[in-house]
Amino acid sequence: MHTVVLTPKFLADAKFAGVSDSEMEAIIDVIAADPSAGDLIPETGGARKVRIGGRGRGKSGGYRVITFYVVDDLPVFLLRLVSKGQHVDISHAERHAVRAALTDLVEVYRAGLHRHG
Repeated sequence: MHTVVLTPKFLADAKFAGVSDSEMEAIIDVIAADPSAGDLIPETGGARKVRIGGRGRGKSGGYRVITFYVVDDLPVFLLRLVSKGQHVDISHAERHAVRAALTDLVEVYRAGLHRHG
């Protein structure tokens, strides 16, 4: 099982979507067990879209979780969560912004490890 980091935006998305505690546990368990699950989102530098079932509706009626995982020495970051039917596709410009943000995320996380490690 891999360490999973829930970002503030992911938590806000989950609250907005009404994700229950049991659904949150299931999301974390699925991603911790297979951090490279899901489809790579092109041009983002490694973000993935993982389909996860919700409230007995199966994967097609559940949630889409945007994750980021690059190497074994870093956790899996849960970046966003959207319910089925919400906007999921991102533009070319948004993909490049995601790539830059993910590069920063890795640098900030590693810098924090060196300060506290």
